[in-house]
Amino acid sequence: MRSEVSMPLKDRVRWGPNGPLGVLVDPMTWRAVPYLLVSMWLGIGRFLLLAAAVPVSLALSIFWVGLPLIMATVLMWRMGAMLERRLLKAAFGVAIRDPYRNRTERGVAAYLRWLLGDPATWKDLGYLLMLVPLGLVESAATYLLLFMSGVLIGAPFFLVIYETTGEHNPFTIDHWAGTVAAFCLGWVVLVVAAYVMRGMALLHGTLARVLLAGSEEERLRASRARGIDAAEAERRRIERDLHDGAQQRLLSVAVDLGRAQAKFDAEPETARELIAQAHAGTKAAIAELRNLARGIHPAILTDRGLDAALSGLAARAPVHVDVSVELTERPPAAVESIAYFIVAESLANMAKHSVATQASVTVFKEAKRVVVDVWDNGVGGALVTPGGGLAGLADRAATIDGVLVLHSPIGGPTIVRAELPCEW
Repeated sequence: MRSEVSMPLKDRVRWGPNGPLGVLVDPMTWRAVPYLLVSMWLGIGRFLLLAAAVPVSLALSIFWVGLPLIMATVLMWRMGAMLERRLLKAAFGVAIRDPYRNRTERGVAAYLRWLLGDPATWKDLGYLLMLVPLGLVESAATYLLLFMSGVLIGAPFFLVIYETTGEHNPFTIDHWAGTVAAFCLGWVVLVVAAYVMRGMALLHGTLARVLLAGSEEERLRASRARGIDAAEAERRRIERDLHDGAQQRLLSVAVDLGRAQAKFDAEPETARELIAQAHAGTKAAIAELRNLARGIHPAILTDRGLDAALSGLAARAPVHVDVSVELTERPPAAVESIAYFIVAESLANMAKHSVATQASVTVFKEAKRVVVDVWDNGVGGALVTPGGGLAGLADRAATIDGVLVLHSPIGGPTIVRAELPCEW
C-alpha cells in the first residue's frame, strides 16, 4: 500500500480527492481562481490589440512600412500565446511547450515565411480569439458563484452588525433561522463553485492543449530529437569519465608496473612498493568502472528487478526512504530503466537541495501505465530547468510517450511523478 505520508492532503481527507472536502482543500482549485477572474479582461484586452493592429498592418502592406508592421503584429500575438502558456502552467498546472518550428534560413523574407508558414502561429491566433467568449463565461461564472457563496456564508456577520448597530443592508436576513439556513446553503454553493471552477479549468486546459501545443507528430518528433540529444550527451559523459578516470588510473598502473619490472633485480623492495601501488590503482580503476557501469545500467536492475534496485538507491540515501513497489510482473526493460533513473535523480536532488528528513518512493500500475512517485518533506522550490537532470529524464520518458510532472511549492513537499506507458 502507498504510504499516507506521501499523499497530498486532498488524498487523505474524508470522501477522497474528488469528494467535496477534497476539492475544497486542494490547492489546484484555488490556484485557478485568479486566472478565471481575470481571463475575461485578458481576452478583451488582447482582442482589442489585435483588432487595431491587424487591419492597420494589412492596409499598410502595400507600402514598405506594412511588412515590419505585419511581422510585429504576428510576433505580438505569438508573445501573447507564449505568456498564456506560462499563465496556464501557473494556474491550472498545464505544461505546454512552445511548439514553434526551428528557423533555418536568414533574411527578412525567410523570417516572414518562417513566421507565417508555421501552423502554430495561426493556432495561437485562434486561441487568442477564442479567449474572448471563453473568458466571458469563465469570469462571469466565477464572480457569480463566489459572490453568492460569500454573501450566504457571511449572513451571520450581517445579522450581528444589524443587531449591534441597526444598520440594514440588502443581504441582511433579520432572523436567526433564515441566517443559519443561508449559512449552510452558502457552503453548498461554495462546493458547487469549486466543482464548476475545476471543470472550467479542465475544459480550458484541454482547449489550450489543442490550440497551443504542437500536433502529435511534431510532439513525437521533438521528443525523439530530445531523446537523441540526451543519449549523445550521455555518450560524451561516459567517454569523458573513461578518459579522465579509469584510463588515467590504468595508465598509472602500467607505468608503475614498468618501473617495478626495471627495478625487480636491483631494488626488490622498491619494486614491491611499486607493485603494491599498481595493485591499489587497479582496484581504484575497477571501482570507477563499476560505478560507471552502474550509471549506464545497474546490474541489480537486470538481475533482480526494480524493487531490489530502488531499495539499493534508498539504502545509499542520506535520509530514511520508504520504498513500495506494487507490481505483480516486471515491466519492459526500457520502462524499468527510466523508472530507476528518475528515482536516482530525484533522490540525488533531494540530498543536494531539499534539506529533507524523510522521503518515499512508490511504484504501482495504473491502467496501462507504470506510475513512479517520489516524495520528500524538504523545502520545495524545485524546478525543471532546460539542460538539467530532471529535464533530461523528462525527455527520456517522452521517447516512450511517458510524462514527468514536478510539484514542488515553496515550503514543500516535493513530489516527482512519472507515468510510463507499458503493456505486459
